[in-house]
Amino acid sequence: MALVAPWRLADARRPTAGADARRRIAEVDGEVRAWVTVLPDDTPPIGGGPLAGVPVGVKDIVDVAGVPTLCGSRARAGAAPADRDAAIVRMLRGAGAVVLGKTVTTEFAYFDPGPTRNPHDLARTPGGSSSGSAAAVAAGAVPLAVGTQTAGSVVRPASYCGVAGLAVARGTLPVDGVSPLAPGLDTLGLFAATVADVALARAALDGREAVPASSTAPRLLAWDGSAVGEVSPAMRAAHADAVARARDAGAEVASLEVDLRAATADQRTIMAAEAAATVPDLPGLGANLAALLAEGHAIPARDVDAARERSGATRTAVLAALEHADAVLAPGALGVAPRGLESTGDPVMSRPFHVLGLPALAVPGARDADGLPLGLQLLGHPGREDALLAAGRWLESLT
Repeated sequence: MALVAPWRLADARRPTAGADARRRIAEVDGEVRAWVTVLPDDTPPIGGGPLAGVPVGVKDIVDVAGVPTLCGSRARAGAAPADRDAAIVRMLRGAGAVVLGKTVTTEFAYFDPGPTRNPHDLARTPGGSSSGSAAAVAAGAVPLAVGTQTAGSVVRPASYCGVAGLAVARGTLPVDGVSPLAPGLDTLGLFAATVADVALARAALDGREAVPASSTAPRLLAWDGSAVGEVSPAMRAAHADAVARARDAGAEVASLEVDLRAATADQRTIMAAEAAATVPDLPGLGANLAALLAEGHAIPARDVDAARERSGATRTAVLAALEHADAVLAPGALGVAPRGLESTGDPVMSRPFHVLGLPALAVPGARDADGLPLGLQLLGHPGREDALLAAGRWLESLT
């Protein structure tokens, strides 16, 4: 397919943007397959608001009034339409955005993939679980999409698809009307072409001004991920290059001296246990989700308690390090999007930070020798999201 540049928010704040989005979907979605439902073009006249006229895709675990929430599962076939919008959808509409439709999710936001393909290479995964939202933005179908993250479901697809993605700290945005996977870990996220656009959309939800680009170099903590996963040579090089560019531009960059290996395992333990207590064990579930539920049912309560206690101690150590830095700079994934559509890739680069409750920002720009995206990520203090976004805008200008 002919990949087009992702759509910028500034170019989408107009009455005809919805019609343009539908035309683009008609052109590309036969190959990308990012959409479950595209709503009829019966939107009311565009009003005001910071996102006035902006077409938005919504991950299909998030309720949109009048549309079934299918959660990417055959077990949900025949589900009744949602009777009201999820809180995040109401916030978007309140900011003037136009909900265009529902985007593909992996089954119940876990690892069993849907049909979506990576717009940069249709033979590669777009990542999961917010596969449709990331691919829809990367393909230029919409300038903004909603996702969720329980392990790495915003950062990884954003990294694979070459777009920006923000997974907010838990509790920052309401999850009313979002089908849960692991309630103690689930959080919402946004996808857009650039960090600047993510910052604009995030501010619009709260009715405030967007975070400007930082005028001073941020203080960063570098973490290369090698302690918890097999980071590819291309990703190692991209991370090292970003560290070097940041230092050359005046940033203070130290190393994150916290061992995250236990937190990586603890995220898996907590997610499995909470999913087993949350997701109905319905007939016909995919193999990956069924295995997760079986694993979760077998975990003793004392092991879950120990995982929560350990991750709490690790969180304290990382937050102490972030008292002297604006963000941790890390790989967004192990490498470029893997070939094949049977897997959505490994979220190990996000697991330890997500269990700690940190906001995560995927920063696009880096590429491998073949031009495939290599997303980096910044992790921030949960009480300083604006500082994270400002650092992201600064880093994006370098990469």
